[in-house]
Amino acid sequence: MNHTKYLSEADELFLFYQYTSEGPKGLVPKAVIYSVTEVKNVYNLAFGDYDPLSETIDDFSVTNNGDRVKVLATVATTVITFTKHYPRAWILVVGSTPARTRLYRMGITNNLSEISDGFVIFGSDCDGNWRPFVVGKAYEAFLITKKGNERSL
Repeated sequence: MNHTKYLSEADELFLFYQYTSEGPKGLVPKAVIYSVTEVKNVYNLAFGDYDPLSETIDDFSVTNNGDRVKVLATVATTVITFTKHYPRAWILVVGSTPARTRLYRMGITNNLSEISDGFVIFGSDCDGNWRPFVVGKAYEAFLITKKGNERSL
């Protein structure tokens, strides 16, 4: 993604990333975490405001720090780093609200040509069927994997 990004720091397993949002609301700690699911090689991606004391992510918070594009670009950068270390991974992305899922769809749509250079994206429709991502179609969730890995799930 050709957008400004925050510098994030990854843990030693490349499953947890931290960065700081900067804007009118001040400095807000953020985090991205990739969690193992019940399906082999499928990881859930979660991100949001990070509370270092409780070590939790609030993916319902609305920071309104004026840096939404920069935050999404930063999350996208973690996907690239994560898949370098886990090349067979499938990443499940579901918004914490329907509005957030729509926001993610818009982010994918706006950057689809760049994303498609190295990744394949599938969307889940309201019936739970996974299909290749189509611009303009509403989805309830997304699965992302590196190109060439499509048949491994």
